[in-house]
Amino acid sequence: MNDVLNLGIPKGSLQKSTIELFKRSGWKINVNGRSYFPDINDETIHCTLCRAQEMGVYVENGTLDAGLTGKDWIAEYDSDVHVAADLVYSKVSARPARWVVAVAADSPFHTLEDLAGKKVATELVNYTKRYFASRNIDVHIEYSWGATEAKVVSGLADAIVEITETESTIRAHGLRIIHEMMQTNTRLIANHTAWDNPAKRKKIEQIALLLKGALVAEKLVGIKMNVPKDKLETIVSLVPSLNAPTVAKLYQAEWYSLESVISSDTVRDLIPVLLENGAEGIIEYPLNKVV
Repeated sequence: MNDVLNLGIPKGSLQKSTIELFKRSGWKINVNGRSYFPDINDETIHCTLCRAQEMGVYVENGTLDAGLTGKDWIAEYDSDVHVAADLVYSKVSARPARWVVAVAADSPFHTLEDLAGKKVATELVNYTKRYFASRNIDVHIEYSWGATEAKVVSGLADAIVEITETESTIRAHGLRIIHEMMQTNTRLIANHTAWDNPAKRKKIEQIALLLKGALVAEKLVGIKMNVPKDKLETIVSLVPSLNAPTVAKLYQAEWYSLESVISSDTVRDLIPVLLENGAEGIIEYPLNKVV
């Protein structure tokens, strides 16, 4: 039985951030020129580059054992796959992207019902058709081959269904969002046959565990400092932690070493407070994984 896991890596906008996430998780993926089969430092994994839009189809039919793609593209083709992990990461931000319905800023359309009988352009054709049909709104859906935001501006469509994270591109094209259809995030998916293979399932679960650990660590930092004995209780009360900070007595001194893991958003405000209350030699360091 071949237990090497054939893993799909999304080609395109998510490729760089996916490879970086794997690197923080312990796997180095090296894309060689135009090859669709990157090298990876794990002999139990074989990588294949594949467009995220097609990943669910190839995982479902067994061409790939597992792969990373968006919740949106799984829904677009109604792929029958096992979801091994939900992962929130992107090329822009660490939050889910949204598929939205947008119209021109000066458009008379304000609700989905206003679009009845109108033309809507999108790359997410099948899901959009089902979405409007479920609300009994008759619209004409056209596939967009790119530059979707420009379709409204150029008069080729009355509205668009497009993905956005920051809304900046939509606003830059003079568009206005009237409805959010779904939030999407990256998912690690598996073929059902591969999932039933003990060796492949173990590898998929390992990948899921470490990728999620790397994403958790992305929002945290380690912090370490020296604290005099008479200030210890005060400093401990100031330092947040996952459970409790680690405290160790320094050799032949009335000082302690204190270490903790805290949110990267709070450390910039915390360090000055720690110094004011007697901490010294504060070190902040990045984390690769928290599991």
